[in-house]
Amino acid sequence: MPVLKLQSLWSVTAPPGPVCEPLSGTQRTQAVVIGAGYTGLSAALHLAEAGREVVVLEAAEIGERASGLNGGQVIPGVKPDPDVLERLLGPYAGGRLVATTGAGPDLVFELIARLGIECEAKRAGWIQPATSEAALVQLARRVEQWLRRGAAVSLLSRSEVLQLTGSALYRGGLLDRRGGTVQPLAYVRGLAQAVLRTGARIHTRTPALRLGRRNGSWSVETPQGSVSAPVVIIATNAYTDGISEELRRTLVAVPSFQVATAPVPVELRSTILPEGQAASDTWHLLRYFRLDASGRLILGSRGTFSQSPHLRDVQYHYQAVHELFPQLKGIPFEYHWGGLVAMTQDQLPHLHELGPGLLAGLGYNGRGVAMATVMGRVLARRALGAQVAELGFPVSPVLPVPFHRLSGVGARAMIQYLRAIDGLARLGGRVRSRVPFRP
Repeated sequence: MPVLKLQSLWSVTAPPGPVCEPLSGTQRTQAVVIGAGYTGLSAALHLAEAGREVVVLEAAEIGERASGLNGGQVIPGVKPDPDVLERLLGPYAGGRLVATTGAGPDLVFELIARLGIECEAKRAGWIQPATSEAALVQLARRVEQWLRRGAAVSLLSRSEVLQLTGSALYRGGLLDRRGGTVQPLAYVRGLAQAVLRTGARIHTRTPALRLGRRNGSWSVETPQGSVSAPVVIIATNAYTDGISEELRRTLVAVPSFQVATAPVPVELRSTILPEGQAASDTWHLLRYFRLDASGRLILGSRGTFSQSPHLRDVQYHYQAVHELFPQLKGIPFEYHWGGLVAMTQDQLPHLHELGPGLLAGLGYNGRGVAMATVMGRVLARRALGAQVAELGFPVSPVLPVPFHRLSGVGARAMIQYLRAIDGLARLGGRVRSRVPFRP
């Protein structure tokens, strides 16, 4: 079985990013940010715009990891529904968190407009199609909860989902007009350019190796130097490693994999997501899909843990595209790529304070474009002295995932199990639906 050539669509279509050099020698600054993804660059931008001197350390190149490899869907909110958050945290703190996370796309598209970032930004909305009647009932409750809070959300009938997605497989769905799409690598590179324009410094190919504290200041050691500051923000998410073992054990890093077709012919393009929304459905192993600016269909789902995937490893993705859009059979797949998604036990992102002036934000559970951008601003506000009650986001205790050492094995087994459950459900649906749906 041949090994697939891995290349992301985004790496081919994004404008070039800034050229940054590794850190060398000894530096001192007012704030160090570890990680140049959405979280770290948003934090650095907001700190620098407030007048702070900032140094950003990135282990790879800008956008080489999750922020440049994701699906580019700008989704409002977090996984738990608004009423659930208010029950968990209380009406005040929960309500603040609902408002903060629900406004995530506002911040993303405001930054894109204000900073002049060219990233194919489109705010046409986000669709959550229901894969069963039970899922549609749950979506109806979700819509009702958001409507009580004034959000631009509506419940879609089966025929409306067919019209908006072009797929007849779904029973109905949710349309959230707050959402949208970006070219994710272009967005993170644009944020980096904006950070550099503030006078902040970004050092790529500079992994943070050790973190220590002396005389009221933190020191970060790198392969060729060190930098010290009273404030350090850790923004490494699914790629958190030895710099903070306790943070790494709060997450399970799960692979996600995407495929992209050749541009869809013009005569078919009007039948697939004709209004430009992105979609993420309600399967246990959800499928997320969208078109890019050139009309390529991009679909992602849980991926393989293999560093060198074979063709058989992505047959699931090919099959998913053809199940959703039979009209695309015969159109080749041109790009294949994957990255890691940071999952938390409670399905919530976490803001941590690990020590005086030592902050971290991570765990976006597949909603990183909007949520990580918001988290960066929250981290910056806290670093600038805002009280926790003013943040609109709670500070969480650092709680490791039980049996974290076995989490990789467990994640592999769970992916296979859920894939089998979804497959049986789809098979049952095909048997029950002998007559095709007609709107």
